[in-house]
Amino acid sequence: MTDLNAALDALTRPRLIVSAARFGLAEYNRERSLARLLREAVAPSPRAALERLLQIEARIEQSRCAGAADYSAARHVEVMIALMGEARIHRRAAPPEPVAIAAE
Repeated sequence: MTDLNAALDALTRPRLIVSAARFGLAEYNRERSLARLLREAVAPSPRAALERLLQIEARIEQSRCAGAADYSAARHVEVMIALMGEARIHRRAAPPEPVAIAAE
């Protein structure tokens, strides 16, 4: 889980894309969005969805950075909304990480 959280925490994207995704997060519908993005009839676990969404988003980011003609900002925002939504679900469901207490 730490690797997945680290990957999410390391994402840095243009402010406009992130702002648009945050705005759309209020309307995030897991079943509808994941069916469209992942092309699966049944939504996978939040962890599995996050892993696949991170791969999809990485390809979209490569297209954006390369200035590819097929880059779609709308699709990028859609994937970012799903990433944020699934990250929120995943982090709520995850058990708290143990806290190290130093002995005196």
